Amino acid sequence: MADWLPQLLWAVVAFAATAAGFRLFLKWLAGEDFLADRLLRRRRAAQEPTPLHRPLEAVAADVRRLGRRVAAVPAGAPMVRRRALWAAYDDVLIEAAELLQVPHALDSTPDGRSREVERLRLLAALEAAGLVVDG
Repeated sequence: MADWLPQLLWAVVAFAATAAGFRLFLKWLAGEDFLADRLLRRRRAAQEPTPLHRPLEAVAADVRRLGRRVAAVPAGAPMVRRRALWAAYDDVLIEAAELLQVPHALDSTPDGRSREVERLRLLAALEAAGLVVDG
C-alpha cells in the first residue's frame, strides 16, 4: 500500500512543475514580466532617490504660462474659470517661492487688494531672486 505513495508524490511534483513551466511559457509569449524582472525593478526603484519637488525649470515655465493665461482671460469669462486660474497661478508662485527660499505670505493673505499686492510683491521678489517671470 505504501508503494504507490512515492509515485503519487512524483506525479504531483511533475504536474506542478509542468503547470508552472507552461504558465511561464505563456507569460513569455505574451511579453509579460518574470518575477526576477519585477524584483530587479523594485530594487532599482528603491535605490534611486525620488525628487522631493519639481525642477525649477518646470515651475518657472508654469509661472510664465499661467501668467499669460491669467492676463488673457476674456472679459465675459465665467467667474469659476477666473478663480481657478488665479488659484493655479498662486499655487505655482508659492511653489517657486519655496524652491528659491523667498519669504511670502500669499497662502495666508485673504482675497482682495491685499492678496493682489502680495502677489505683485512676490513676483518682484522672485524676479530679484533670478526667476524669469515674463517671457
